[in-house]
Amino acid sequence: MEKTASLASDILLGVGGQGNILRLENCMTRVRMEVQDEEKLDIARLKALPGVSGYVKQGEQHQLIVGPGRAAQVVDAMRAQIAGADTSSAAFDDVERNRAQAKARYKAPMSDALRKLANVFIPLIPAFIASGLITGIINILKRPDIVGDFATHYPNLLGLLAIFGSAVFAIMNILVGVNTAKVFGGSVAMGGVMAGILSSPQLAQITLFGEALQPGRGGVIAVLLVVALMCWVEKRLRAWLPGSLELIFNPLITTLVTGTLAIVALQPLGGWISESIAHGASLAIDKGGLLVGAVLAGSFLPLVLTGLHQGLVPIHVELVQAHGYNALFPILAMAGVGQIGAAIAVLLKTRNARLKKVIKGALPVGLLGIGEPLIFGVTLPLGKPFIAACLGGAVGGALISYFKVATVITFGISGLPLALTIVTGKVMLYLLGYLVAVIAGFLFTWLMGFHDPEE
Repeated sequence: MEKTASLASDILLGVGGQGNILRLENCMTRVRMEVQDEEKLDIARLKALPGVSGYVKQGEQHQLIVGPGRAAQVVDAMRAQIAGADTSSAAFDDVERNRAQAKARYKAPMSDALRKLANVFIPLIPAFIASGLITGIINILKRPDIVGDFATHYPNLLGLLAIFGSAVFAIMNILVGVNTAKVFGGSVAMGGVMAGILSSPQLAQITLFGEALQPGRGGVIAVLLVVALMCWVEKRLRAWLPGSLELIFNPLITTLVTGTLAIVALQPLGGWISESIAHGASLAIDKGGLLVGAVLAGSFLPLVLTGLHQGLVPIHVELVQAHGYNALFPILAMAGVGQIGAAIAVLLKTRNARLKKVIKGALPVGLLGIGEPLIFGVTLPLGKPFIAACLGGAVGGALISYFKVATVITFGISGLPLALTIVTGKVMLYLLGYLVAVIAGFLFTWLMGFHDPEE
């Protein structure tokens, strides 16, 4: 706790004091801040802080990578210190700040829109993780070669675990509807209502244009389309209706208008999009083999840099909803595994004490599937190791695709823990692909070399 408080204090000093912070929040691995005066930022000092393994600027947001779990602790400590005391400011170097803005340099035009889309699903990550791990535990308990006759003796326990593991998918559309409304600025309850309309079992009893309606058709894609429209309609009505009437007539008109358009047009459109995505992704992976796996895994880290990887989130969810498994995610996970091998090679070759310290701190979380500290703290700044990591990931991704390895989760965990969620019979093949990606990333980095930074 003392180290966390000390880091929080140092970050406050580095950003120019509490008065310079406009917004403070965190994700799984990063402290995220928006500031009033960029001239007060000392990027060099922030990057050099013990416990900070990387810095990213994304739009107006400054992000410090401090690791999974610790990000929330640091932000809590910063908020406590902001509430209790003032901090001093420091001077900053524009050149160093600009050089550090890797995300801003590589950001693609659509990245902000896709990040907004991904924000719908990010709050669901804990539920996805729990669901995947519980499903993995069930798969282990069902294997007589590992636990004997456990499944025969305790069927009720397995039944309860199955309910625990599948609950998130039972209410997936409602959760997505609620989060979509939050992200697009609409009423949260109305977002849930729209998703509830699309998922209602009673739709099956209604015939429209000669065909029976399908509850849940289009999955999360349809929900995204419908709730985004709902938010637009709600905002327009809020601006047009008098205050005395808005509270009553806005939700009424919004529900009737959006619900009608949803059933007549948007749900069928969402169904066509989701079916095309699921069919296209499955076809590419099933028929593409080694080449498709290599391209997907090898290009994933550049997608992370540009922010375009955010657009894959709904695809992961759709694949699990359509098939019950996700063959795309294990392939993409190999990109982070290639980073492990590249980082080990750098660790053995470099003479820079600080770089060694960063790698030693980032490797454990990298093994757990959190690759950002390695990307922004090690391979990307060095250049060639980043390319080598991509190539290593491509080799692993090719094998994963060839072996048709799949997971039962959408996203949320990666690296070694992902093995617990791999479908029955493919776990060892996933671990083989993991090992090959590490070795390939190591060899490519060792052969390509890199410029060892001075102390």
